[in-house]
Amino acid sequence: MDLFSRTWTALRAAVAALSDEDFGRPSGCTGWLVRDLVCHLIVDAQDVLITLATPADREPTRDALTYWDVSDTPPTGDDPLDALTVRLAAAYEDPGLLKFHLDDVGSAAGRAALLADPAGRVGTRDEILTVGDFLSAYVMEWTLHHLDLVAHLPGAKPPPAEGLARSRDMLERIAGSPFPSACTDVDALLIGTGRRAPTEAEQAGLGDLASRVPLYLG
Repeated sequence: MDLFSRTWTALRAAVAALSDEDFGRPSGCTGWLVRDLVCHLIVDAQDVLITLATPADREPTRDALTYWDVSDTPPTGDDPLDALTVRLAAAYEDPGLLKFHLDDVGSAAGRAALLADPAGRVGTRDEILTVGDFLSAYVMEWTLHHLDLVAHLPGAKPPPAEGLARSRDMLERIAGSPFPSACTDVDALLIGTGRRAPTEAEQAGLGDLASRVPLYLG
């Protein structure tokens, strides 16, 4: 719960620090500008609120790792929901409105997470998770999207180190193998999720893991 709050607070602070010009720069998400990514974060915050307000009494069907739908096919940016996000982001026109909406909905999502019982069960995407597992999955969501946000913003603050370490651990468990110790948490996440290609040296160092990554999480 605490790590969810730290990673989410850091990501929202990074958005709040953006200049208007930054919203027109590319992000680390295929086909999305920074403004499109910020719009997606608003939808994410809404998802957190909706899910935490959707209690369930059935046994969990997924956990923080199996929450993700894993694919070996990279996103193209042509998905209808992705296209809708781009159109919605453009409709804001003023970047300040995007900032305001994210702060408004994002703050509420953060408060709801702090008030939730980690042992409680909630429903989302036709699956059941404990609140703790749902929020743990979102630690990776926040961390990866924080990396996407700052991908082309050299002066921006990176995600918290604890979030990077936890996300790397979760990705390694999903992949079924650890990344080489020489690989930083940031590089492990970028390479492991297909956000950048490994160098020749990195590819050689991956060993058997090279056949299992990248993994595209949806």
